[in-house]
Amino acid sequence: MPLYLNEDDVNDLLDAEAVNAAVEECEQRLARGVIEVFPRARLGLEGGAMTTMAAVDREAGLCGSKSYVAGRGRSFRPIVLLQDERSGDLAAVIEARRLGQLRTGAASAVAALHLARPGARSLGMIGCGYHAVGQLECIRAALPSIERTRVFCRDKQRLRSFCERTGAEPARDHSQAAGADVVVTVTNSPDPVLRGEWLKPGSLVCAVGANIASHRELDNAVLERASLVCCDLKSQARLESGDLIEPIAGGVLDWLEVCELHELVAGALPGRQSDQDIIVFKSNGIAAWDLAAAAVVLERARAERRGLELSAYHVGETRPRGSSRGADGRPDLAG
Repeated sequence: MPLYLNEDDVNDLLDAEAVNAAVEECEQRLARGVIEVFPRARLGLEGGAMTTMAAVDREAGLCGSKSYVAGRGRSFRPIVLLQDERSGDLAAVIEARRLGQLRTGAASAVAALHLARPGARSLGMIGCGYHAVGQLECIRAALPSIERTRVFCRDKQRLRSFCERTGAEPARDHSQAAGADVVVTVTNSPDPVLRGEWLKPGSLVCAVGANIASHRELDNAVLERASLVCCDLKSQARLESGDLIEPIAGGVLDWLEVCELHELVAGALPGRQSDQDIIVFKSNGIAAWDLAAAAVVLERARAERRGLELSAYHVGETRPRGSSRGADGRPDLAG
């Protein structure tokens, strides 16, 4: 019977170590060609958009989608629908705000595990919003060698609160946060927040915040200094990675020079060649990661008997004649 799992369930059932492992295994399956991904699509709303993305994981036997509405005055409440790939039966409906926070962090963690300089000791972050929390949790879990984390955010009060909660240090400016072994940009800025001149040799840059073609977090110098540039999925990056689209249009880079993370995780392409290499991972977020994280949540929920079981009536089948009603006259949804 399908389960409904809310944010509290996800928060209790999913942790950084588990989601890191799930996303890394997902990248291996992407490399084997058993996952098909439908890039994010947006439908315009007044002052916002409805967004949907989907994937099929034939090896895991799962398929599903994530959808959410975002924009001015709208609450952000993403939902993942998880289905059995073979039967088509609904397996779970999962509230996915926390899930998305962790799976996005896990992708950067997997990139760091495979592409950061060995023994990386410092993490720098530009941005301290909701997704910054997942970045910090997952990268720290993947790289126990990290000793120091510096974060810059223009909102001083938010920065202070973030550092108190996470044990990070406030950076004095963008450039101080950028002088780390692993640098994460996780902002909603439409204009570059990271300059190539700030990076030290050997750094890994995870550009996470911008997934709209008109927005970018990296200036051209970041890409000019990079020995290797990778993304999560080129078909999606061509649609929404302003960090790549604009430099490529300007001749700074070519799409042929951009690889996908799974090629590096699986060893199909060489990754870091030197401790001095600067490497860029452009992350947009793909539905395959949502499926991988949702599968962990569902497995643990079944083992721990968490969540609300959804009857046939809950998921839209015709209500059987003579079925019971509650004392208030409404249908008894527990039936």
